[in-house]
Amino acid sequence: MPPSVSVLGSAGFTGALTARLLDRHPAFELIALTARSDVGRRLDELYPHHRVPLELEELDLDRHADVDAAVVAYPHGAAAPLVAQLRERGVRVVDLSADFRLHDAAVYGRWYREHQAPTLLADAVYGLPERYREQIRGADLVANPGCYPTATLLALAPLAREGLLGEVIVDAKSGVSGAGRTPSEKTHFVTADENMNAYGVPRHRHIPEIEQELAALGADVRVTFVPHLVPLDQGELVSCYVTPPAGATISDVEGLYGEAYAEEPFVELAEGPPGVRDVRETNICRISVHHDERTGRVIVFAVIDNLWKGAASQAVQNLNLMFGLREEEGIGAGASRRREAIR
Repeated sequence: MPPSVSVLGSAGFTGALTARLLDRHPAFELIALTARSDVGRRLDELYPHHRVPLELEELDLDRHADVDAAVVAYPHGAAAPLVAQLRERGVRVVDLSADFRLHDAAVYGRWYREHQAPTLLADAVYGLPERYREQIRGADLVANPGCYPTATLLALAPLAREGLLGEVIVDAKSGVSGAGRTPSEKTHFVTADENMNAYGVPRHRHIPEIEQELAALGADVRVTFVPHLVPLDQGELVSCYVTPPAGATISDVEGLYGEAYAEEPFVELAEGPPGVRDVRETNICRISVHHDERTGRVIVFAVIDNLWKGAASQAVQNLNLMFGLREEEGIGAGASRRREAIR
């Protein structure tokens, strides 16, 4: 029997896309979808383009937790109690919220709210496969990274490992789908169309997640992170400006990235700055790195689809690892390893 999966919180953008990917997955059986709104509607009525003919049901753990795994697509704060109940029943979980990304409950409390299941933090594995692949394979609870941290960490990890991060400024831009299904004043079409603005300044909630993971790579730095909302439906670009520490020597930065990502199925290196259309509806992160000899800085660009690699397809990538499957199963082909294919 294939592993059975429920998607809990399927009415939002990421939950719905996760359901679509699992409904077509060759190795998982999608059992049920739940929602806190639109109960009784079929997902293909709510999102016709996903073509998932399952009804959204009100959560009933006696039925919906009778599965091998669950993807939880609840908001921050609301996810943790549900994840705790699922783990009590032995269900393996990929959580799409921020509730288990930070290791320290006190840090989580400063940036979000009081944690609702702090005893589970030690059990959670940060779900960036390019960084924690082996730990994910044996995990029962995986904290899917945020979209901005996914792109930022993949952009900066090779430099962090080599001790080349001094000052770091990240200029990030994302489409309006990153704000969720219910529009706010800033994400409403009338406000967002032909407009662009920064938000979350100076304390965006993804900052501690980025700094935590850079520190784990040996780079204890304070990051200036400024996100911007741009008039796109989906897609994300991070532009990272890195000043190396005093005395650091940079030689072959492109070779450094080539070596770091040579075997990664979903990281693609490009010679020129990438655009968000390059990776739309894929699980690929496309990266371009440049050494500015005039200023001494390193400039790194990374693009992802915020709904795919930034959320849903990365969740499926993590599920694949947790159940001993090929990472590419159900989420399409990975990045080309041929040099001429990325020029």
